[in-house]
Amino acid sequence: MSEKHETGTCQRPALGPASHHAHAHNHGHDHGPASFDRAFGIAIALNLGFVAVEAGFGWKVNSLALLADAGHNLSDVAGLVLAWGGALAGRLRPDARHTYGWQRASILAAFANALLLLVAMGALAWEAAHRLASPQPMQGVTIMAVAGVGIVINTATALLFLRGGHDDLNIRGAFLHMAADALVSAGVVVAGGLALWLGWNWLDPVMSLVIAVVIVVGTWGLFRQSLHLLFDGVPDQVDLHAVRATLLALPGVTGVHDLHVWAMGTSQIALTAHLVMPAGVADDDFLKEANGQLHERFAISHVTLQAIRAPFTAGCGDFSGGHAQAAPASPRHPPGGTP
Repeated sequence: MSEKHETGTCQRPALGPASHHAHAHNHGHDHGPASFDRAFGIAIALNLGFVAVEAGFGWKVNSLALLADAGHNLSDVAGLVLAWGGALAGRLRPDARHTYGWQRASILAAFANALLLLVAMGALAWEAAHRLASPQPMQGVTIMAVAGVGIVINTATALLFLRGGHDDLNIRGAFLHMAADALVSAGVVVAGGLALWLGWNWLDPVMSLVIAVVIVVGTWGLFRQSLHLLFDGVPDQVDLHAVRATLLALPGVTGVHDLHVWAMGTSQIALTAHLVMPAGVADDDFLKEANGQLHERFAISHVTLQAIRAPFTAGCGDFSGGHAQAAPASPRHPPGGTP
């Protein structure tokens, strides 16, 4: 039995004459998202400065909305630090102890970011509910001025992460944090304006509650998706049935089993599968075609395919309820054997 590799990977001992293994890894891509180091640095510096200003004015004029927004901004600074740390860890090179590197850190950072934001909104809602029972006088002009600065800062920093939010869950978490801050600041401006105009001091805690609900709804998807990926769930953008159908459509493939797809990080997807090929062997052209289709159709960048003439493992509980077969393979009999 021989073993073929599309790229240089370590050879393993032959398992016996009954099967042929072919492994292909699509490494002709950039390992990791674009660097957002500058964006993280600017965002953290701007938000730390704004937290100090907002907390100082919030304490001075006794505004729950300003103090809550300052606390939220402080939690966002922590979230940005987590996201930046996850991005940096994801760029560490693989070694003998971590053969995939530290890409999973970006998923963990996205999860922590979402969890931190949900906790912050829970604390905001709790304080707002208490303040609603006894509304405090508001100094609308000061509140509107400070929150207006927050809109500018938070919108500007959110735009720094807009480009990477579509492809990287970790960067998306940073973007959502900044966009949520801009929304909170806008709500504070509205509350301050109405309190100044109509004397509705109860709007301060009410607006805080409304903003908290809106942000929780927007953050829940990030929380759910990052938690799903932490447990090796199939990324939402990958249709596993379509992946199986694509593999079954390859020439010479009569069955697919032990199919696994998972996220190595927030921007890298991996796949392993056994392909039943009774009539032939997966050569380099076959592997190149398989890798190309999986990368183009599903953005799967790390592919390992094992080609065998007949299944010899029990599988790992394939989601289809068994080994998917394109067509029944002809039974093989040992030389001189009886059917």
